[in-house]
Amino acid sequence: CGTLHFLLPGGGHPHMKRREFIRLLGGAAAAWPLIARAQQVGPVQVIGTLFDLPENTPIAQSYITAFRDELAKLGWKEGSNLRIESRFSASHTDQLRTLAKQLVDLRPDAILGRGTAETIALARETRTIPIVFAAVSDPLGNGFAASLARPGGNMTGFTNVESSMGGKWVELLKEIAPRTSRSCSTRQPLRRSNSICLPFKRPHSPWT
Repeated sequence: CGTLHFLLPGGGHPHMKRREFIRLLGGAAAAWPLIARAQQVGPVQVIGTLFDLPENTPIAQSYITAFRDELAKLGWKEGSNLRIESRFSASHTDQLRTLAKQLVDLRPDAILGRGTAETIALARETRTIPIVFAAVSDPLGNGFAASLARPGGNMTGFTNVESSMGGKWVELLKEIAPRTSRSCSTRQPLRRSNSICLPFKRPHSPWT
């Protein structure tokens, strides 16, 4: 798994900087030639993509366009040696599960999951088709990878949130304002990524 610390927290949620996420999709695309060569089953390779976004929104279209363009730069072109099957959801869990099953039933050579919700849905449907996630929170805790260095299984990709970042945030705060002795944070309790990085209980945190 790759870890991109410069991205905003959120596991692929809309508040992530769009240009950074597009760069991330380019990185995911770069992994595809290796996967596709290992999965040669015919002249045309099939890639599935799953996005927890409405299809007709500008941000969704920018993501899929960036992914398509990066693949083309690597020699994978739709209508020639590649077919992309894209599915879009409107942030409905049940719909994501249905779309994930649709993609898996197509038996593609590999699948791109945009964020945590999409990757969870895909992981429930297959343990054999290669899955690349673009930006997830806590890939270890979610069971996507055995370790960051050696993911194992059928999934790999990038994470923008992992537990050691919480302590680093506090260290940076202490460097900026050394006399600070108390700090607080706000979080969305239902979002796992907001819990794994809470720094105040970390052993290496300046405040424990």
